[in-house]
Formats: sequence, C-alpha cells, structure tokens
Amino acid sequence: MARLQLKRRREPATDNLSGSLITVADPRGAASEDYRSLRTSLLYSLVDTPPKVVVLTSPGPSEGKSTTCANLGVALAQVDKQTLIVDCDMRRPTIHKLFGLRNLRGLVNVLAGEHSLHEVCQEALPGLKVITTGPIPPNPAELLSSRRFTEILDQTREEFDYVLLDVPPEGIVSDPVIAATQADGVLLVVDAQNTRKSSVRQTMHSMEGVGANVIGTVMNNVKASKGGYYYRYNYAYGRESGE
Repeated sequence: MARLQLKRRREPATDNLSGSLITVADPRGAASEDYRSLRTSLLYSLVDTPPKVVVLTSPGPSEGKSTTCANLGVALAQVDKQTLIVDCDMRRPTIHKLFGLRNLRGLVNVLAGEHSLHEVCQEALPGLKVITTGPIPPNPAELLSSRRFTEILDQTREEFDYVLLDVPPEGIVSDPVIAATQADGVLLVVDAQNTRKSSVRQTMHSMEGVGANVIGTVMNNVKASKGGYYYRYNYAYGRESGE
C-alpha cells in the first residue's frame, strides 16, 4: 500500500484564522510549496486506486488538521481539480473561519433534509467549494453514521474530483472512526512537539480496527537539526519496505 508523509515547519501563530490559509496569502512561499508537494503525492502515489474522499483528522486538538485540510483543498483547486471541503467537525467547526464564510446552514441541514447539497455549497475559490457544518447538533456521531451521510458522500464522489472531510480529533470522540469507514483514505495530522507517540499508536489502532485506509501522515512543527523548522516533504511508500 502506497503511503505518503509530510514534515513541515511551524507557521507563525495568528489570531486571524484566515491568515492560516497560506496557499492564498503567500502562494510562492515555502509553506505553500509544502502543500503543493502533498497535493502531488496525493495525486500520484496511489495511481491504481486514487482516493476521492479523504478524511483529515489528528490524535488530539490543535495539531493543524483543519489548516492542512483547507490548504490542501486550495492546492488541489489550483491545478483544476474540482474540490469540495466538508466540515464534519460538528463540535468545534473551523473551516468557515479559515475561508471567511458564513456558517448559517450547512451539512447538518442537509442531513436533516432541510436543504439540498447544492443549496449549502459555498464557493471559496474557483474550483473549490465548501460545505460548512451549519448549526451544532446534539448527536454528531449519529448523523455521520446515518444512511443520509453515505448518500451525500456518494453524490459528492460523482460531482467532484476530490472531497476532503475535516473531522474532529480521533482521541476525543468516535466521529473520525465513523467517517473513516466511509472514506477512501485517511490523512493523519500530528504535531511533532506535542503529540504523544502513544496517541498516534492509539489512533492508528482505532483506524485499523475498522478497516480504514490510512494513506499517510502530515507532521507539523518539526524542528530542524540546526534551528528553524523542517518543512520539506519526505515520502514513505509501503510498510513492508520498513520506511
């Protein structure tokens, strides 16, 4: 099984989440190149069975999953891939803040039968559409395990080249595992300085336990040996190679 891995530097902290959309704010910068490399790996590392629906999650909070999801979506749209980002984090939604979108109605409304998929789609950039969460529901896990959610994913597979699902951290709730069973692949985002190895192992164990396809990792906040932060990509293909 082909696998992909990214190690990248820590970006400056910002109170304005839209500043985390580095692929828009600084498209020629090193960080944007990181996301383009991740895009290339996603496009070509799994040629025989390319994943169309990809879950992005992390072992714990504040490890950069939403930022990675948003920037990867922009990078895919920049090469004319019709891309949809769906904010499935119905506990602490972030995607609408990253893109500066309103979150009055979204995925929850579609799951409840109040609106169609097209009615809640918002165009963030040319080639990139976003579905925000909408109102916070009392039962996120039940909604993600519903037949209606499966139908929504089937519809998006037909209409988009790539569908990125931003879900809550795996170590907190069951939502990521539920979503992962319906996706084609999972990207695990970790923080090199703060994520515990035991948390990563537990997340991998949970994903493997339900047969989810973890296609790679994104490692944020990796210190370089001589100061600064390492932000180049490093790919590892196949467990059997030992890489």
